[in-house]
Amino acid sequence: MGSTSGENHESAGVGRRDLIRRSAALGLVSVPATSFLSACASSGGGGEDKAESGERTAKNPLGVNDGARMEFVLFDGGFGTEYAEDAVRIYEKNFPRAEVKFSATQKIQSTLQPRFNQGNPPDLIDNSGAEQMDMGVLVGKNQLADLTPLLDAPSYDDPDKKVRDTLRPGIVEMGRFDGEKVWVLYYAYTVYGVWYSQKALDALDEQYPQTWDQMLAVCAKARKKGMAGWTYAGKYPYYIPFSLYPMIGKVGGREVLDAIDNLEPNAWKHPAVKACFEAYYELYRKGYVLRGTPGLDHIQSQTAWARGKALFLPNGSWVENESANVIPADFGLAVSAPTGLGSSDKLPFGTLWASGGEPFVVPAGARNGAGGMEQLRIMLGEAASKNFTSKVKSLTAFDGGTDGITLTPGLKSGVAALEKAGDNVVNPRIQDWYVQLQKEKIGVAGLGEMMAGRLTPAEAVRKIQGFADETARDTSIKHYKHA
Repeated sequence: MGSTSGENHESAGVGRRDLIRRSAALGLVSVPATSFLSACASSGGGGEDKAESGERTAKNPLGVNDGARMEFVLFDGGFGTEYAEDAVRIYEKNFPRAEVKFSATQKIQSTLQPRFNQGNPPDLIDNSGAEQMDMGVLVGKNQLADLTPLLDAPSYDDPDKKVRDTLRPGIVEMGRFDGEKVWVLYYAYTVYGVWYSQKALDALDEQYPQTWDQMLAVCAKARKKGMAGWTYAGKYPYYIPFSLYPMIGKVGGREVLDAIDNLEPNAWKHPAVKACFEAYYELYRKGYVLRGTPGLDHIQSQTAWARGKALFLPNGSWVENESANVIPADFGLAVSAPTGLGSSDKLPFGTLWASGGEPFVVPAGARNGAGGMEQLRIMLGEAASKNFTSKVKSLTAFDGGTDGITLTPGLKSGVAALEKAGDNVVNPRIQDWYVQLQKEKIGVAGLGEMMAGRLTPAEAVRKIQGFADETARDTSIKHYKHA
């Protein structure tokens, strides 16, 4: 989840991004969530030597022990590490007696799973990337701390405002899995959609297509100029939903996405799903997908796109930072909400997927959980938020933080897309609730196979519905539903 960095990037959910998630979708390998499930099932709470609470003051509302060690593990994805290192320095300045251990890795699960088993997890984790730990499993096995104390604490800049009152709409709700407790704080605010070069579109004398007939016409025109219509992260095809899911919501309405999230029987057989699958398959069938795309990872596909080999790329807003070294200065980076089918769509053009990415968690067994929450409180302050936005070209969960910042082309386009969407913002939760289903089954075994031409749309629908039904029947998996 990019970060999720994509890799929700992976968003992601992978997450950044990754799922999106990032929630979010970065990282190099994908590890089955079932291995983590079995490990968590037997893990202890740990944290026998938890840090004693410190004195609660106006400057230390969470009662952090100012001499306790605090450990922070970041997903090393599309957003890099500098923004977090800067925030750590603020923590160190505020608590000069504290030792802070900061590290970054792409291998979140394989690095941290043994430590959950041993009862010695870090105090704060950016749980993103292709090796994202399954959030639904973590919640179901009571492995995470409730972040309500953080959300109810005074905000870093204004003691008269709670942290929760400074966040973008939907952030708090995304962190809930069932009930009122909040288990996850999604730090980045990701705009998912179809990314393109305005310069390339202008060269074709075209506007961004709003209907699928127009999309096919633009792709045909691009091919005559030696440019493919689309490319995507073929090795991580769970990037495809970054544009496909909101298209399904646009065509069939939010209730179709809710039914998919809820693992309802035959949810994937809805006419809107079938129609959108057939539309995407048409890109393959007509030869509008860049040759070799199924073998490309996220970096390779983004590089080919940035070099003008393909016009459109489904991705999250981390792509601007992640591809900064290959995107030409005159590229005119832009993002659009997904193209729809036509006038019969339930929601208007502009319907967009935007949501929290980069999921941060404080383990229940953390030895200095208050320190982990305080680090997040710092990061949700205006200064740290502005620093993130200016350095990585993405918004944060903090509702603001863009004043005085010169917005980069992609970020400016993302903000404009959000404004155009208005209330028509969708937020599929399947990538957060069922990580393995989303990535390995729907993404790789379903959509990836269809876009490579190895499954027809009808076969992909049947296969994915089967995967969803298996997950719904699996009593070892905790299930979640929209209220």
